[in-house]
Amino acid sequence: MTIRVMLVDDQELLRTGFRMVLQSQGDIEIAAEAGDGAQALERLRTTQVDVILMDVRMPRLDGVQATRRICLGEDGTPVEGAPHVLILTTFDLDEYAFAALKAGASGFLLKDVPPTELVAAIRSVHAGDAVVAPTTTRRMIDRFAEVLPTPASAPGPTTLGPLTEREREVFLLVAQGLSNGEIAARLVLSEATVKTHVGRILAKLGLRDRVQAVVLAYEAGLIRAGATD
Repeated sequence: MTIRVMLVDDQELLRTGFRMVLQSQGDIEIAAEAGDGAQALERLRTTQVDVILMDVRMPRLDGVQATRRICLGEDGTPVEGAPHVLILTTFDLDEYAFAALKAGASGFLLKDVPPTELVAAIRSVHAGDAVVAPTTTRRMIDRFAEVLPTPASAPGPTTLGPLTEREREVFLLVAQGLSNGEIAARLVLSEATVKTHVGRILAKLGLRDRVQAVVLAYEAGLIRAGATD
């Protein structure tokens, strides 16, 4: 299956570099390019895209606002069938990158990412995985805790309402950044069982991936910035 990619960056030189790398891959096609978020939205009206490489700091409409319009509906839930967005940043602890994850992005990449990692990241998000580890998201929360909105002092009664007791246990461990293998060891389950639980949790809570689970847990007050476990 060919992965249709859109490049969104106000620096044409960077788009050219990414294009040269991606066009050499047999399973990736450059479907469109845009110089800012507004132009990206215009392109999406007429072009089918699977994955978007999105810069964050652009004129007219920045990458965070564009990502929110692409990935989330008016009620804040993920838009079914929306392209997966990979944010391009200059620094690995960038408040813009965290804001983009909240807006529905599937992960972020540094602009000097090696070609092999760029290709692997595109294939990963196209398959439905997140490129940013939940532990990195926790680190971002810790770094920017002072400027982020204060989470609820207690979790809302409906936050985890749809989940079973076991699914709640798994959700909290996912939110702490544990892998499926680590969760399996902690709860004495098989990795396959944990994977099934995670899939059901994401579906029930309307989350795109594990990174979104970390963000939700923080905003609901289920984990705190700086807490290790």
